[in-house]
Amino acid sequence: MVSEVLINASADMQKCVDGLAHELGAIRTGRASPALVEDVLVEYHGANLPIKQLANIAVPEPALLTIQPWDRTSLRAVEKALLKANLGLNPSNDGNLIRLAIPPLSEERRSELAKLVGKRVEERKVALRNIRRDYVSKLKQLEKEKQISQNEMEMALKKVDEVTDAFIVKTGETGAAKEKEIKEL
Repeated sequence: MVSEVLINASADMQKCVDGLAHELGAIRTGRASPALVEDVLVEYHGANLPIKQLANIAVPEPALLTIQPWDRTSLRAVEKALLKANLGLNPSNDGNLIRLAIPPLSEERRSELAKLVGKRVEERKVALRNIRRDYVSKLKQLEKEKQISQNEMEMALKKVDEVTDAFIVKTGETGAAKEKEIKEL
């Protein structure tokens, strides 16, 4: 009973940290990353699909992304979607693939992005604490219903706190790594 609660808490917290990593991957740092464009929606045959489902996204150089649609007839639609997405990037279409040159970031933009990263990290830390609170109340409910003893509950609460602290540290490290990447020239 207690181990199930701990496993579920850990899994939910891991999802939270993974979500942060994905979210931070979409923040432009002056380096090319497929995460910058993979979720841009393209209108293709009447449906809105993310680019990652329509094309191969590659990083041939640190400041260059190439997008090669599997269906060449969708090339214009992909280019149009990239322009509509307001990424601050100008796609260049050579009839076969789209190239996106990633310009270097200004110092002002770097500091804005670093603040954004800090904000996202803080939001995830709050989410982790909320997950902790939910599982603490589940444990207290189990103890109240006499499904677990007071001793088991206290040990489980201690473990939930340890898991939460570990994930909060992990979240902070992920954010610090992204901030470092943003501040590098």
